[in-house]
Amino acid sequence: MVKACGADVYVQQQGTGKNLLLLHGWGGKCESWAHVLRDLQQDFAMTALDFPGQGGRSSDPPEPWDVSAYAEMTFQVLKELGIARTSIVAHSFGGRVSLVLAAEHPELVDKMVLTGVPGLRVPPTPKQKLRSCLYKGLKALAECGMTRKLLGEERAHSFRCRLQERFGSRDYRALSPEMRKTFSKVVSQDLSGYLERIAAPTLLFWGTKDTAAPLWMGQEMARRIPDAGLVVREAGHFAHEEWYTDFLAVLKYFLSLS
Repeated sequence: MVKACGADVYVQQQGTGKNLLLLHGWGGKCESWAHVLRDLQQDFAMTALDFPGQGGRSSDPPEPWDVSAYAEMTFQVLKELGIARTSIVAHSFGGRVSLVLAAEHPELVDKMVLTGVPGLRVPPTPKQKLRSCLYKGLKALAECGMTRKLLGEERAHSFRCRLQERFGSRDYRALSPEMRKTFSKVVSQDLSGYLERIAAPTLLFWGTKDTAAPLWMGQEMARRIPDAGLVVREAGHFAHEEWYTDFLAVLKYFLSLS
């Protein structure tokens, strides 16, 4: 366990060789990379962690965090472990953190392999705008003093909870009230401004059917990160698992390049 930015962070280290940091997606944990930890342990000194508030072993963040806060926490963990430079393999939320980490600490990141990474602002559809306005209006009504007075605190609280269940995503609903604040900050942070600042060579491995991080996001990252390439497979959000043999081969080759 490593203390960083006010959180207790569970860390797992395995293998020998060049440093490699493995960052899981939202709701994942170190074991999300079990196959990689098994197959690369002869060539890499791998470090995996459970992000605070996820995985069940790290503590929650001391306050609601955005992606930048998670990136700083990751930097501090590596500093505590004495890792001055590393390559990164990351999926989804872990990739969000990696984008910020590589931009803010270019001296730290050697290479990156990212798969299924959201983080670019998507213009809301008219239906999404209407849904958002409806939720905000009902939420304001549920929280106003008159409503609490008319319904009583218990019923007003129940009303607010039902709104969150009705309008929140599956990931959001599964979280504690405090982690919901973190989740909201994470998903609302636009990371597009970090892309041009990334100096590390970056390989993007993407699924054509990914709905959490649509293919256009991978294409945009490949276009705007100065030294980036894109590998595409017919898959969903877990392309690296659906096409694991291909992913592992590409990963090994890319990381072996000087």
